Amino acid sequence: MNQPDTADWQPMATAPRDGSRILVTIRASEQGPAEVDVVRWARAAHAVEPGWVATDSDAIAPVTYTAGELASWMPLPTALSGRNRPRIAKSELPQPDPGEIDGSAI
Repeated sequence: MNQPDTADWQPMATAPRDGSRILVTIRASEQGPAEVDVVRWARAAHAVEPGWVATDSDAIAPVTYTAGELASWMPLPTALSGRNRPRIAKSELPQPDPGEIDGSAI
């Protein structure tokens, strides 16, 4: 399967339902602001139908999302996903404070 560009969010209708972990955007609601979570398509404990389950859920009280709560998805980035991005020159990186080189900030 060809992976879509990880810079582009995809419609939830195209999300894989094979149990693989994906990033999703959660719509803002009265419970809180919009956010991002990692989910997979699975059957939660004691659930009749499979659905989108947060991967950091507790087995006893899983966090599940309805289709209306999720706006879009993208595959999880891989270690190789940034290979074609331009390199940052060492001179552009922030330089450490000389007074805190040895962990003296404690």
